[in-house]
Amino acid sequence: MEVNQQAIAAMQAVTISRQYGSGGGEIAARLARKLGWQLIDHAIIQQTARELGVYETDVSRYDDEYVEGTLSRILNRIRNVGAGGTLFPPTSGGPFTSGAPLAASRPSAANERAYQETMQHVIRAAANSGHVVIVGRGGQFLLANRRDVLHIRVVAPLEQRVAYVARREEPKIQAARLRVQEKDRARERNMQTQFHRRHDDPELYDLVFNTAVLDLDSIVNLICLALEDKASRLAVPEKELGPAAGLAPYAGRPAADFPVPPRTSS
Repeated sequence: MEVNQQAIAAMQAVTISRQYGSGGGEIAARLARKLGWQLIDHAIIQQTARELGVYETDVSRYDDEYVEGTLSRILNRIRNVGAGGTLFPPTSGGPFTSGAPLAASRPSAANERAYQETMQHVIRAAANSGHVVIVGRGGQFLLANRRDVLHIRVVAPLEQRVAYVARREEPKIQAARLRVQEKDRARERNMQTQFHRRHDDPELYDLVFNTAVLDLDSIVNLICLALEDKASRLAVPEKELGPAAGLAPYAGRPAADFPVPPRTSS
């Protein structure tokens, strides 16, 4: 399927929320390649936070232009880096040294807040930069009110997610199962703490895909079609949107869907 770039030009971002092991990250990467858009994943967000100096300064003082400029410089490096180049060179010292676990970088509640504030700054800056595919990090919450952003959720049955992780990351089935379950719990806690919402709320998304049967490339094509459709409706007044748009009233009074039989005494 060819992408109609002109039709989707007005859309600025796609957010991909995914269950661990559902293939959502792979879908995001394939979608970004197909669209020619920039993939905003964990590595880019973390590098941006490091270059902003999170924990070392008061991140809340950064204006949007400063954050967007930092992110833009990183994205330009990505576009210009050679096949054998090093995109994110290791640094000495600081909380975001190459390969350092984040848990060790956040020794206090103040640092945790600074980190989360930075993540939110970067996600909004990415959407403002335009034509990006954002993986995780609460993009569906932070950009919920933007009609020029398409929100996607990717899920799969537990056993299939365990098999995915066992094939790609952890060959021992029991260890893969524990990893999936731990990731599920951690992501749920994170969403509740940051946004006081559940990430499995279907109303947060334009589309929810189950990869139990649908293959990843077919899902990518369906997302492209949804991008075109949502882009075509950006200029439609909000009051003319929704499931009732363009529909005539019922000719008569609709019957009850589930009539309840009268109770009888035994």
